[in-house]
Amino acid sequence: MPEDLLTLAAELRARGEPFALATVVRCERPTSAKPGAKALIRPDGRVTGWVGGACAEPVVAREALAALRDGQPRLVVLVGDGGRDPARTEGIVHFPMTCHSGGTLEIYVEPFLPKALLVLVGHGPVIETLATLGETAGHAVSVLTGDATAALRGLSLGSTASVVVATHGDDEQALTRVLATPAGYVSLVASRKRAGAIVDTLRQRGVPADQLARLKAPAGLDIGAVTPEEIAVSILAEIIQARRHRAAEPVAAAEMAAATFATALAEAKDPICGMTVEVATARHQSDWAGRSVYFCCRHCKETFDAEPARYAAALAG
Repeated sequence: MPEDLLTLAAELRARGEPFALATVVRCERPTSAKPGAKALIRPDGRVTGWVGGACAEPVVAREALAALRDGQPRLVVLVGDGGRDPARTEGIVHFPMTCHSGGTLEIYVEPFLPKALLVLVGHGPVIETLATLGETAGHAVSVLTGDATAALRGLSLGSTASVVVATHGDDEQALTRVLATPAGYVSLVASRKRAGAIVDTLRQRGVPADQLARLKAPAGLDIGAVTPEEIAVSILAEIIQARRHRAAEPVAAAEMAAATFATALAEAKDPICGMTVEVATARHQSDWAGRSVYFCCRHCKETFDAEPARYAAALAG
């Protein structure tokens, strides 16, 4: 299984598809999972591999999806009755172990995200320098020259994509197409006077105000840049600032890096153990009093089904 899992991970990386890898790094008996056990979680909640039973998997899947949203790894600790909760706390996400077997699991969850796309439309020293700097900063750089408008038709620009336009002749056409996409950053390399004229032209052509508000013109942070190389540095700094700012904000599922990121998962509380359960991936469910009730494991479901009225207060909470 580990070899197959790593092969799958390599294939997803090669295709530029996001996923999270969960690895058991430590356990205290009794646990069925042992150190080294792995699972791969995709943005739609599918789990391949195994890091524990019905108590561990939903927690790990939920934290993996959160890691894909914020891009940050985490150490998930599930502590059973009588188990020793690690004294360290920074960077650790704690959960109770609800399985009757008890035990403690420490699972490292690491997101693997595709490189952020940086599209450079046009030519010139600023574009050439930006291409070099962008690759060094870890972006997937695509330079479009010639008929840039036609080239843009073949690109899928999601909210993590950044686009810099510097055609010096066909900027309006390129910007009209780019601003109609969800691209997270769009800018124009031009003087303030020329940038203002282009914005006026776009407005006259009917480009909506909310789209124009997303355009950064002229491009780059105001660092007093003069040379093409300095201007390229100011633009890349602005791209990084915009990306980090978006990452710090609450991310709606529809704004994730690609359509595969779309995963607005509703949550419910297991009335037996109190664990939070992802509705979309819940494997155990009962219907009672006109509503659906979700559980982390079969034992909780069977306990509820035996005396549902007893847990009505927990459901109301």
